Amino acid sequence: MSPMNPIDPDTPIGPGLGEGLPGAGPRRTRRTAAPPTYILTEDTPVYVISVAAELSGLHPQTLRQYDRLGLVCPDRTAGRGRRYSARDIQQLREVQRLSQDEGINLAGIKRIIELENQVTALRSRVAELVDSLEGAATALQQREAAVHASYRRDLVPYQPPTPQSSALVVWRPKR
Repeated sequence: MSPMNPIDPDTPIGPGLGEGLPGAGPRRTRRTAAPPTYILTEDTPVYVISVAAELSGLHPQTLRQYDRLGLVCPDRTAGRGRRYSARDIQQLREVQRLSQDEGINLAGIKRIIELENQVTALRSRVAELVDSLEGAATALQQREAAVHASYRRDLVPYQPPTPQSSALVVWRPKR
């Protein structure tokens, strides 16, 4: 009997190498692992320092200096090599622009980056709080609707007479 095709179980695979020979054991099927799925984002560290330097237009020594100062902090490999992401490259370009075009010193640039990161974190927190508040408001409206749905419909709410009205209300019980 021929081994089964792992892709299509209804289609048998032809005889394999060594199959049917004396002393040949059962044929082992080759398992093909699914290709690993890599999700590349802006924050995925993929560029070595030489490529990052070329993409940013800076010298590799400048990138090392920026790393020491904490302006751009790339990820590290197991061997301690730097790996830059697309976001790191953008930040390197921004540091260069602020330094050369705006004349800001590196300490000022570091403070600007810290404040921008803080603003980003605060915006994220505000968005979380708004979502939480909207969820609480929705839950409150649902609870309020449930309470209103539980009201007895045969009762009429009492409304006190207005001061200008001199109307007389007569109530007679049903017999």
